[in-house]
Amino acid sequence: MIVFIVNLGCIPDMGNVSQIFSHLHDLQRRYHEAKLGKESLLALIYETEVAEQVYNSNAIENSTLSLSETEKVLRKINLDRFITERELFEAKNLARVVEYIDKKAKEKELSIDVILLLHKMLISNIRDDIAGRLRNLGEWVKVGSHLAADPTQLEKLLHGMLVTYQTSGQEHVIKRIARLHLTFEHIHPFVDGNGRIGRVLNNYLLIREGHVPINIKFIDRSLYYDAFEAFDQNDTTKIMEQIVGKALSNSYHKRLAYLEGKTILPLAEYAKREKLSLPNLTNKANRQTIEAFWERGMWKIGC
Repeated sequence: MIVFIVNLGCIPDMGNVSQIFSHLHDLQRRYHEAKLGKESLLALIYETEVAEQVYNSNAIENSTLSLSETEKVLRKINLDRFITERELFEAKNLARVVEYIDKKAKEKELSIDVILLLHKMLISNIRDDIAGRLRNLGEWVKVGSHLAADPTQLEKLLHGMLVTYQTSGQEHVIKRIARLHLTFEHIHPFVDGNGRIGRVLNNYLLIREGHVPINIKFIDRSLYYDAFEAFDQNDTTKIMEQIVGKALSNSYHKRLAYLEGKTILPLAEYAKREKLSLPNLTNKANRQTIEAFWERGMWKIGC
C-alpha cells in the first residue's frame, strides 16, 4: 500500500524503478477520477504546456529561444531580437506536431508511415528535401561517438523496433517507451530532427496507453545524454526508465494539483511558510518523492 502524507504528498523513493511503476498506477487512477467534468480546465493546462514542450525539446537540440520567446513565436508576437528562419519554423512546426498528436494519437497505431508524417510536419520549410523520408543511400550520420544505422537497414530496424514494442505488452509502459526511445535514437533514421521526433513518439505512445504527455526538461539534458551512452555501451534502459517515469510523475502531479483544486505555491514559498529546508524539498522534488512539479522554470507544489 502507498501512504500519502497530506501536506507534502510524500511517495516512495522514485530512484527505485519498481516503485515508480507502482506510484504511476495510483496517479493515473487519481487523474482519471479527478478530470471528470473538467474538460475546459484540462484544455487550458494542455494549451499552456505546448510552449514548454516546444521550448525544452528545441533547447535540447541547441535552439537559442527562451521559453518566453517561444511563447511569443507561437502567439505571432514580434521578438525584440533577430532569430533565424530555422528557429522560427522549428518552434512553429514542433508546436503543430505536439497539437496534432494530442488529437490523433488515439486514432492510429504508431507505424513507420505515422513517423514519416510527423517528420514531414516537423521539417517542412526547414529542409524540404529531407522532410518525411528516411536517410538515403550514402546519408550517414554520427551521434556523438556513435555511427548511426546503415541507411539500407533503416526500414527493417524501425519495423523491428515497433514489433518489439507491440509484443512486449506484459512489461510496464515506461520500460517499453524507454527502450523504443533509445532504439529510435540509436537508429537515427533521419538526416535531421531525430531527437525532436523521438520525444514526440514518447508522447504519442503515452497518450495511446491512456497516460498524459511528458516534458523532458532541458535542465536534465546531461542525464538524458547519459541514458543514451548507457544504452549504446551496455544495452541498459534503466536511466531512461527513470527519466520517463519521473517526467510522467511530474505531469500527473501538475494536473492533479489543478484538478483537485489545491493551492499552488512555488516550492520556495512553501518551504518558507512551513519552515522547511528548501534544498531538502528541492532534492525530493527532483526525485519526485513529493508531489511537486516543474512549471515555467521553477518547482511548485499543490497543498
